[in-house]
Amino acid sequence: MTSHLVIFPVVLPLLAGILLLLLPRQHLPLRRTTSLTSVFLQLATAGFLLNTVNNGEILAYALGNWSPPFGIVLVADRLAVWMLAVTALVAASALLYALRGTDNSGAHFHALFQLQLFGLNGAFLTGDLFNLFVFFEILLLASYSLLLHGGGRLKTKAGLHFVVINLVGSTLFLFAVGTLYGLLGTLNMADLAVKVTQAPAEDIALIHIAGLLLFAVFALKAALLPLYLWLPAAYAYTTATVAALFAVMTKVGAYSILRVYTLIFGAQAGSVSNLIESWLLPLALLTLIVGVLGTLASTRLRQQIAYLVIASIGTLLAAFGMNTEAGIAAGLFYLPHSTFAAAALFLLADCIANRRDVMEDQFEPGPVIQQQRLLGALFFIFAALITGLPPLSGFIGKFLILNAAMSHSALPWIMGTILITGLFTLIALARGGSMMFYRAQAPHICRIDTSSEMPRSGMSVTAELTPVLCLLVLCIALVIWAGTITEFTAGTASQLLQPELYIQSVLNLEVKPQ
Repeated sequence: MTSHLVIFPVVLPLLAGILLLLLPRQHLPLRRTTSLTSVFLQLATAGFLLNTVNNGEILAYALGNWSPPFGIVLVADRLAVWMLAVTALVAASALLYALRGTDNSGAHFHALFQLQLFGLNGAFLTGDLFNLFVFFEILLLASYSLLLHGGGRLKTKAGLHFVVINLVGSTLFLFAVGTLYGLLGTLNMADLAVKVTQAPAEDIALIHIAGLLLFAVFALKAALLPLYLWLPAAYAYTTATVAALFAVMTKVGAYSILRVYTLIFGAQAGSVSNLIESWLLPLALLTLIVGVLGTLASTRLRQQIAYLVIASIGTLLAAFGMNTEAGIAAGLFYLPHSTFAAAALFLLADCIANRRDVMEDQFEPGPVIQQQRLLGALFFIFAALITGLPPLSGFIGKFLILNAAMSHSALPWIMGTILITGLFTLIALARGGSMMFYRAQAPHICRIDTSSEMPRSGMSVTAELTPVLCLLVLCIALVIWAGTITEFTAGTASQLLQPELYIQSVLNLEVKPQ
């Protein structure tokens, strides 16, 4: 029964999405209940799988009982299940926030939300490169529709850029996949890892090109420099719920880089071993710098958070780019912290904007808003979190990354970039916070009506901030159980750098007789 649970994170959101499409739109409470039930079932499944793979076991599931590499296979190892757990936690918080009323702004929000989770979970679990492409396309379709949820000129413009750029990435993905299949005769990732080492010398150049094309596609999904330009507008102009869920989206690209370039193009890959080692770390550090510069130049809070997402992906991929067990482990600790903090900031920014009337989230002195002390305190806490101030989870994540860099040849560059950008991030967030809270003016000076105690959604501040507080609790949990979590991430990094474990689990999978 445990092996069958591997398919649950894929089947649950798919069935929920189909059911939600069949439900009449006027049955909003039923649609909300169905969507929430699906997300919490996914969360429970991820928790059970996390406990199962904690001992190093790798669960492989052959769809249709077809033996790998000829059939589709789903693989749940430490990395895949870690990503499932992070996704489910963010999705639960984002969906709770949507219940304040934004989920009713479009016809099929809940169905699209579930299909987005279907694509995310499938991308993390698939053991086949072509099916990774398929789940990427599902992500693109669902995310494009979610981005436009509620309508609006700016959303449409950002959505157009988003879909065009990602369609170009999909085309490159097909070129790379077709080339690898033509040369190696397989797209099963475990089988590819074996076939790459046996490839004849005359095919190495084409395999090298296909591998770099894949890197370009994954870099686009992760918003790595110079392929990040689609992200700021897309994340800044969509609804807060969707932006919070999209905090996981860039992690799909980071996951794919880590998976493919440790399994297929890792140290054991012969002539194409460590294919992107000379590319990933420099590009990651440059992405971090550009993200922080965008944070400094931002004129709106949601735009600033979007650039913080870019900066966080630069930090994450810098850790992965060290290509060491300590670096990967540190990155896997930093990953949930940066995801939870960014998602919470998007939700908090919406709470603040709803109370500033026409000023919304602009970095300009506005009226003294209701619940200013509570919102200001939360903004201060999350600013400290995402900057990396002690003793919060961001500090632990960055400390682990810097500690991993101690034995790396690029130590001065890594340490200098992370510390200096951290300082500028703190300056940028302090400037924005002072504009919205410290330099707030009396309502009669701004000529804005702030008499209402209720936000635009009509919900109490306690109910509205519950998802934000849940994400804050998750960040605190990363601190409380830092020892246990770092043990898990160290084990995950060790497992990734021993690809033969993954290969044996998949290719030696015994299918049951019919």
